[in-house]
Amino acid sequence: MGSEAKHDPKTATLSSHVLDTSLGTPGKALSMKLFVQNEDGSYKALSSHKTNSDGRVKGFPTLVAGVYKLVFDTDGYYKAMNTECFYPECSVVFRTKLGEHYHVPLLVSPFGYTTYRGS
Repeated sequence: MGSEAKHDPKTATLSSHVLDTSLGTPGKALSMKLFVQNEDGSYKALSSHKTNSDGRVKGFPTLVAGVYKLVFDTDGYYKAMNTECFYPECSVVFRTKLGEHYHVPLLVSPFGYTTYRGS
């Protein structure tokens, strides 16, 4: 028996995780917003979230196939620690298909960030 979760073939799901690589800790209380791309290329806000004590967000709305953008408020996160950062926000644009789960981690420091499709 595998531990793979079955996903609704009519929707897509999303989770995220922020790790602060400058501290070696989860990115706690980091605000982010989820947007969906409209047909004209503009974006519409869907939801706002804040990471928990483990740096995770799991309460995203279910998604349909399309293009989405997560905007991480790194400026607010680092200002709360009296730390200046180079990137005031990190925007991650990604595409979804139905029946899939998408995990979008962000590895962040005051002067850089990395992301990838997690599991």
